[in-house]
Amino acid sequence: MALPQPTFHILTALAGRSLHGYGVIREVETVSDGRVRLSVGTLYGALDRLAEAGLVRIEREEVVAGRLRRYYCLTDEGARVLAAEVEAMQKDARLAAERLRTRATRPGLATP
Repeated sequence: MALPQPTFHILTALAGRSLHGYGVIREVETVSDGRVRLSVGTLYGALDRLAEAGLVRIEREEVVAGRLRRYYCLTDEGARVLAAEVEAMQKDARLAAERLRTRATRPGLATP
């Protein structure tokens, strides 16, 4: 199953440590080199879906400045799904690289 890009980056952000919502937003931006910027609504909708699917869970909650802060972490199932996605992406990248190498050696296919 191909994960949507924001989902892939959320799981990647949580693979190293538990994070609260704003921490996830910042980490996703970091791991995607700024290509993915999540809004708060998008993030929490995704976290709810991922929790329902058993891929992430709330690790702990704390009150900071009168507001509840939830920390999310990757579950074992989430790690399995992320690892499978990484493997599929690596396979796809190897195939694309192989085809580009083949293209470069075939007369008439390489661009001047």
